[in-house]
Amino acid sequence: MTDMKDKTFDVVALGELLVDFTGSGKSAQGNPVFEANPGGAPCNVLAMLRKLGKSCAFIGKVGDDSFGTMLAETAENAGIDIRALRRDSEIPTTLAVVITLPGGDRDFSFYRKPGADINLNEDELDTDLLENCRIFHFGSLSLTDEPARSATRKAIAVAKEAGAVISYDPNLREPLWPDLEFAKEQIAWGLKQCDILKISDNEVLFMTGETDFDKGAAILRKEYPNIRLLNITAGPDGSYSYYGDLRVFVPSFKLGGVIETTGAGDTFCASVLNFVLDHGLEGLTESDLTDMLRFSNAAAYLVTTKRGAIPSMPERSDVERILAM
Repeated sequence: MTDMKDKTFDVVALGELLVDFTGSGKSAQGNPVFEANPGGAPCNVLAMLRKLGKSCAFIGKVGDDSFGTMLAETAENAGIDIRALRRDSEIPTTLAVVITLPGGDRDFSFYRKPGADINLNEDELDTDLLENCRIFHFGSLSLTDEPARSATRKAIAVAKEAGAVISYDPNLREPLWPDLEFAKEQIAWGLKQCDILKISDNEVLFMTGETDFDKGAAILRKEYPNIRLLNITAGPDGSYSYYGDLRVFVPSFKLGGVIETTGAGDTFCASVLNFVLDHGLEGLTESDLTDMLRFSNAAAYLVTTKRGAIPSMPERSDVERILAM
């Protein structure tokens, strides 16, 4: 990675900041009870990076309502710079209902038609942040609708022009797209922009038609030669990394206690970005990639043992304790 130590922030992320209403049992009357957990993939990534001591800022939009206030306070308490978090006086904060399935996977329902996060405009971007970060991170959910789509594209262009490394997590959420062909087009556009890609097993299948990760990775790397570091998360099985001629697999940590998997992929992604910030993107070895995946898998495991994401990110010492077992 180009030496950009004079940049103000290690990572700036743009995208959704929302409330995940996570199922947490039933009331005395037998009604479902939901816990309001602060979330949103790009901000989840920053929350974990802050746990690892990196400087971070978030660009996005929430409603001028009680949920927006809660989210702003949560992000700020996590140590994330929120100077570029906008408040919408007309459109409410985006909400998601998360139902935990057997095994800890989730089913999502969104309240986002409209939602404040997709109402971020180009002229609301803080270009100073974009010009002063070592890594810029984004996902595909800010590409689902205008005006956030145009704002995302402008943000990437500004960050690239300033020399930032571009990180991308497609984070496919099918209910949020008008149709899946359009989703594929927009996700593909994101793939053309990034240097670092974190992609899940279901997204590899969605974009390549392959269930074989090596074949899927080969298709992605051929079609998008800009991707320098490609990481695939395979849920409870583990994770893969593809870099140059190297291919590394590290199994997941199966230590029990999984409650739900919200934020696991974001925690993994943040841990990868932390590794890149510490080691760069040049000349990585098989040993480097193994260390990167082991730490990222351990951190991702730990976040699955709690509900929610931002407040559930593990401390570095907790991750190191898992690695020492």
